[in-house]
Amino acid sequence: MRQFSEAESATERENLIGNFLLFGFGCAVLAFFVTVDRVDWLSIRPATGSSAAMAQAASPAASIAKGADQKR
Repeated sequence: MRQFSEAESATERENLIGNFLLFGFGCAVLAFFVTVDRVDWLSIRPATGSSAAMAQAASPAASIAKGADQKR
């Protein structure tokens, strides 16, 4: 088996670290572009129907609309 000198092993280690950093940067850019394209993924939505109903009932727009319907 071939013995690597200290300079060769340092060069190989630097190349490997550089490749991993470049790969990580590419993945981060890809994630950014996907996130920009899918903005609706970032909105927080209720998980169940009952929690969605409670969230809508608690919103100020729902109470205003409810009050407007009762006046008619």
